Amino acid sequence: MDEKQLVEKAYEAVELAKTSGKLRKGTNETTKAIEKGIAKLVVVAKDTNPAEIIMHLGPLCKEKKVPLVNVPSKIELGTAAGMGIGTSSIAIIQEGEAKNIIKQISDSLQVENGSS
Repeated sequence: MDEKQLVEKAYEAVELAKTSGKLRKGTNETTKAIEKGIAKLVVVAKDTNPAEIIMHLGPLCKEKKVPLVNVPSKIELGTAAGMGIGTSSIAIIQEGEAKNIIKQISDSLQVENGSS
């Protein structure tokens, strides 16, 4: 799966989880979800400014073995989450109908990271 497909799948997963599962929106909520071990997928906007706000999420996801996808736009991420404003990050904590997509993303990321 190339990066463009990964981004599209991440937005799709967020949209599905918004209606059929549960999301945590914003960096603080996302961080808490990862630390509690309830995050199934984390999506982070690359255009977050300042970048320091989200810098800890990558290492934290790696430590807790949570798949993380970087997407280009916090506006698009916020829209996918049904917020009407941009958001720097989102954690899906209940997959709902996004379960299969999250598995595809997770499998794809493991292949890219060389751990199978």
